[in-house]
Order: sequence, then C-alpha cells, then structure tokens
Amino acid sequence: MTYPRPSSARRTESADQPGFADSITTHPEHRGARPGRRTALAGLAALGLGTLVPTLAAGPAGAAVGTGAGTATDTGSATGTGAFTRAFIRTGTPARTPAVGSSAAADTLVPLYLPPPTGPYRVGNVALHLIDRSRRDPWVATHPLRELMIGIWYPARDVEGHATVPWLPDAAWTAFLANNAVPSGKIAVPTTHGHDSAPADPRHGPHPVLLFSPGSGDDRDACTTYAEELVSHGYVVVTIDHTHDSSEVEFPDGHVEPRTIPPGDTLPINTEAVAVRTADARFVLDQLHAISNGRNPDVDHRRLPRGLGEVLDLSRVGMYGHSMGGATAAWTLLTDHRFRAGVNLDGTFYGPVLTAGLDRPFLLMCSQYHDTTDDPSWAETWSHLRGWHKELRLVNAAHNSYTDLQSIVPQAAVPAGLPSDEVEGLIGTIDPARSVLAGRTYLRAYFDRFVRGHDNHLLDGPSAAFPEVAFLA
Repeated sequence: MTYPRPSSARRTESADQPGFADSITTHPEHRGARPGRRTALAGLAALGLGTLVPTLAAGPAGAAVGTGAGTATDTGSATGTGAFTRAFIRTGTPARTPAVGSSAAADTLVPLYLPPPTGPYRVGNVALHLIDRSRRDPWVATHPLRELMIGIWYPARDVEGHATVPWLPDAAWTAFLANNAVPSGKIAVPTTHGHDSAPADPRHGPHPVLLFSPGSGDDRDACTTYAEELVSHGYVVVTIDHTHDSSEVEFPDGHVEPRTIPPGDTLPINTEAVAVRTADARFVLDQLHAISNGRNPDVDHRRLPRGLGEVLDLSRVGMYGHSMGGATAAWTLLTDHRFRAGVNLDGTFYGPVLTAGLDRPFLLMCSQYHDTTDDPSWAETWSHLRGWHKELRLVNAAHNSYTDLQSIVPQAAVPAGLPSDEVEGLIGTIDPARSVLAGRTYLRAYFDRFVRGHDNHLLDGPSAAFPEVAFLA
C-alpha cells in the first residue's frame, strides 16, 4: 500500500467503472489505493518515529495554554499545517484515567492524542459482540453466521473508576501494526475519551441515536473525534465493525478477524460490500431496540452499563458514514424508514439508491476534488434526492480529513520529517484544527435539525464563521 498523490491531483476515469474515480484518488473504496490510517502510521514509522518521543511526550504539559482545537472560540487560518501541529501537541491532552490495557511501557512510545469533545456530557463506551442468526457470513464460507462487533458511545453520568478505552483494543492494534510493517515499540495506541461501561446519564431524557459506518478497510473507531463530540452534546453514537470488510476486528476472546473481501475493489464487489453493510446496520438497530426493551443481545452476556436502555430514543435515529460508509448510510435510509436522516462523508454511492433516490434529508460533504461534477454516482444520486439535501465542501480538504487522521498525522509529521506532499495527500492543506471544528460543527448542526428538531440555521447558507465550508448546491 502506497501513499496517495497529493490531493491536488484531479481524478480520472476507471476502466472498471467508467466515469468513476481512478485509483489515484484518496477514496479507500476506489480500486487498490487505500490511504487510510494504516498507510499514514506505516509511513511515519518508516521515517523514524522514535525521534518523536521527547517532543510529543512533553506537548500535553502545556495544555492550559489557549483554548485549542474543537472549541467554539477556536479561530485560525484555513490553510497550512504548522499552526495545527503546535495546537494539537499543546491541547491534545490525554485522558486522566489510564487506558484499558495500558501499561507503564506505553510511556516510552510515541503518544498520539485525539482532540477532546466540547460538550457538557461525559462519554461512556461499551463494546458488544452480536450474532445475526438469519445470515451467513458472505465473505468467509466456513462461518455459518454473521458476527459483528459494535461500540456504543453514550452520555455518561459518572466516569470515576471507569478507565478510558483505547482507539483499538490490544490484539487489533497489534494486528494493525503487523499488517502494515510498523515496528512494535514505536507508537502508542491513542487513548479515547470514552469511559468503559460507565453508567449512562438518563437525567435529560432519552437521547437520539446515530449509527456510524467506516470506510472500506477501516475500523469502527476511524472517526472517533466526531463520535465523541456528538455524544458530548447529547447523542448516542453506535459504531459498526463490518467483519471481514474492516481490516482487523477483535472479538472478546481476543482473536482477530482479518479483511477477506476479494481484492480488486471492482464495482460488483463494492456494491455487494455496501449491501452487506446495509444489512449489518439494520440488524444493529434491531439489537438497540432489544436493549431498549430490557434485553441484552451481547453473545457473551457482557453486562450492559447501568441505564443504557433508558438513554436510547429510537424514535429519533440517523446514520452517517465516511467513504463507503457514506454509501452505506444512503442505502440504509432507502431500505429502512426507521432512519430519519443521513450523511455521506466523501464516499462514492453504490446500489439502488443511485436511481431510487431518497425522500428524507440527506447531506453530502466532500473534499476539495470530489463533488457532483466529477463523480457520476454523486450526480446520479443527487438528481433523485426528493427530501432536503445539500452538498458542502470542506475547502482544501482530502478524503481522510473526515477521519481521525486529520488529528493524528500533524502531530508526527513535522518532527518525523514527513514530506509535505504526503501530508497533503492524506489530509489536504486545510488547517487541521479548523477542519476538525468545521466537520464536528456541521455534522452536529445537521443532526440537530433533522433528528433532534433544533435548527440553528447554520445549514441555511455560507457562514463567515466557517470560510472553509463551501455550499456547492
């Protein structure tokens, strides 16, 4: 797997899918190129991440300086990465509680941090193991049933004594490093702000629920920065590992299921993959109803956090996804009217939604060189959208600007000497702090309007407060 070309490279047509993006794009599902988290970390390790330890380990000590990224008072340039690198080293403070599975040895590794959520709610997290007994696994013939791992992120009432969970669990992180030839002992798994099995907070009534589907090959935690922000403002976010589509899915017994989707990223394979993901999402929503009704769908009978069922408002459900996950959100809305609204974060559409369209709100958010003018799947789907719909661009962003890479890459790029063109190919030239702030703000404004029912009018048109967000249609 190689780095993508810089995001300034225009896309060309694919022979496998005439009119669709070629492999030089930063879209993971577009043929062989998958410049996801694994590409970035492998490259950083190859460039000598060991030299980062003194620089980044000292960074969080100055966290009291400034307000940092992701806060309502954050302002900054819409271009450049230097200011953001300094900002995240300064403000990306690790959680106070040690991460689950962490050890003293982690102090010698390169620490990477996610920006803290800005809302009033603390964040809880629980991982559940689910089995859909109505389906066989489509990607492994020897697996008689479809097994999934999900993460439920929810407003928590009391987090004391509940450790924060890592970005990936131990065995999945080990597999992640091994799969990408990243030497062990170089990078510490990032710590999230989610507290393991903390009691849920039902004090302000049940909370609307959002499902998240990651890009092709990515794990359910790929966009934790967005999930935590939504939860901190009163949503429940359920993230889905699409087993054998995600590159490494760890189950409670410690074994890891690898990605087994046939290679090639052809139109038929990608269409089938989105169909499978759609069935996964609908099944997950069924299991949330079981939890709301007092049942525990976890295969291993893991104890659910106290009050979890009480915080699920399943009359207000939406879905968003990055890349192929965005296509999954659209197809799921088409087939299941329990979902009120959806968002596609820079992903090509697949399946019947291209011609059937949608009758409910749907938001398209794209990167600098991806929109309805150069992706026929976007143009075709757009022409059949009958509900509220808009197309927004994160100016000067790359495909991965909608993922946690936007926060992680700049922390290591400067001291590791990562070439600017490779940084640009991964996360564009948009100031990353502003990118995170804008992505979080517009995603929340959309779901506030169409799932929660609170309109702050940010989506009415361009805002002087967010010059990096362009309204295309």
